[in-house]
Amino acid sequence: MRFSHTGAAPARRDDWLTLKTLWPYVWAFRGRVTLAFVCLVAAKVANVATPVWLKDIVDALGVAPTLLAVPLAALLGYGLSRLATSVFGELRDALFARVTQGAIQRVAGQVFRHLLALSLRFHMGRRTGGLTRDIERGTKGIGFLLNFMVFNIVPTLLEIAMVTGVLLWRYDWTFAALTLGTIAAYVLFTLRVTERRMTYRRTMNTLDSQANGRAVDALLNYETVKYFGNEDYESRRYDADLSRWVDSAVRNQVSLNLLNMGQGAIITVGMTALLWQSARGVVQGHMTVGDVVLVSAYLTQLYAPLNFLGFVYREIKHALADMERMFDLLGNRQEVADRPDAVELRADRASLAFEAVDFAYQPDRPILHGVSFSVPAGGSLAVVGASGAGKSTLSRLLFRFYDPTGGCVRVNGRDIRDYTQASLRAHIGIVPQDTVLFNDTIGYNIAYGRPDATQDDVEQAARAAHIHDFIASLPQGYDTPVGERGLKLSGGEKQRVAIARALLKSPPILVFDEATSALDTRTERAIQSQLERIAQGRTTLIIAHRLSTIVHADHILVMEAGRVVEQGTHAALLALDGRYARMWHLQQSRPVEDIRV
Repeated sequence: MRFSHTGAAPARRDDWLTLKTLWPYVWAFRGRVTLAFVCLVAAKVANVATPVWLKDIVDALGVAPTLLAVPLAALLGYGLSRLATSVFGELRDALFARVTQGAIQRVAGQVFRHLLALSLRFHMGRRTGGLTRDIERGTKGIGFLLNFMVFNIVPTLLEIAMVTGVLLWRYDWTFAALTLGTIAAYVLFTLRVTERRMTYRRTMNTLDSQANGRAVDALLNYETVKYFGNEDYESRRYDADLSRWVDSAVRNQVSLNLLNMGQGAIITVGMTALLWQSARGVVQGHMTVGDVVLVSAYLTQLYAPLNFLGFVYREIKHALADMERMFDLLGNRQEVADRPDAVELRADRASLAFEAVDFAYQPDRPILHGVSFSVPAGGSLAVVGASGAGKSTLSRLLFRFYDPTGGCVRVNGRDIRDYTQASLRAHIGIVPQDTVLFNDTIGYNIAYGRPDATQDDVEQAARAAHIHDFIASLPQGYDTPVGERGLKLSGGEKQRVAIARALLKSPPILVFDEATSALDTRTERAIQSQLERIAQGRTTLIIAHRLSTIVHADHILVMEAGRVVEQGTHAALLALDGRYARMWHLQQSRPVEDIRV
């Protein structure tokens, strides 16, 4: 099933498939699982033996006073069996704790790695809040499922089997039949009603994720909400989602109450029938008072877990519903994957070429049409054009966020699909137009370009990006937090951090996607000279709207509607007196801050 955050409840996933998906993560700790199961069996054997010792004690104390003696063996057996039940139970819990937490760690880690490996198309369409909520519920569901399966479901079923065996061995078959009949009726009733209730739970999960996604989206875009005065609008949308969630939650609770009443009625009828049967045995003389105590003790031992079994089963079904959404994330296909025979790209210099590249984000919306150009190693190419011409798509194809629908992109003469994505991207640095920073310090965000960089390296990159003096003037310096998505910094400050980060990476290919668009003219000119110095000897792709920043490029492309309409050097394009020349004259006659091409 494809992951979705729509309002409708998702299609039901096979619970056995969910368990099968989980099993390898659990069996990775097979040693602990085996030892925990041995302790589980030992604890239940001791627990079932306890009422037998209690019966012997009662029968021994029920004789005539002249024959009365302290039943030491029975008392010792009773004490040891109770102690063994507790000790083996605690050992089981201690052994299985590592299994539960280890499985959660491995599942969460794989889901996180898989999400990072998914295409940009997936991440542009997902809601961050709903996605994180699904993962959070899914990991909690794993913990609940494993704990209650090992600590409740399996022990209870094992105890039921043992008690049934003891009743068949010591008493009339009707005792075992009544016990199994009660349990069967209880389980069947619980299964049928719970299956119906799962629709409400799935709907609750979907609406909860949707409401949380809207809330996170509004908070991430806090400034936009404030700009347009839409606080009440966002609150009403959030409240509407919560209202639908409340309706589903109420239906879920009412159905739970009806389920509890039915379960209570079944247990009451079964217990009454068993006590009636044992009381008749005593009256008829073929059962002792100790036998009644034994049957009553078994009923008491089974009643608590059996009554709890209904809750556990319901919660396990809920956990499976929570887990299914998380595991469904693993079912999202990795759109761009390494070929089995992909090789590592290792080069200090790199040439770049686009050969008749076609591309469309959607089949009915083509973006690029037969785009071809080449950049020799160490050369520079600038791309200009109106918004929507497909300029930024070039960098996304170069980074292999998407694959072309036609043609190919080459680095050092080889199709980039022949390289591993990690090695390809290690050779490319980018300064994007929209710089998003991690909610950490300025130093961390600069060092992200090369996490093993020294503090001196970070400061050197900051100086090259003309941001070191600003950072040094802050009370916390490089340890200054930048806030969510870098909101504590201005647009120009964020862009200079991005430039420093790219410079620190020091790759053979550099991409400047309107890298200085958020800077004032003086700062832009200062940084531009630094960028030109850093770009020397590196293959550079420059996407720009200010033509004054790309006049020194070796080659310039003019794009329009996904096609290259003009190309050449700055001087050649001016001499052509075409589209580029018109843009140049327009920008020269007006402030560049007011012009976007």
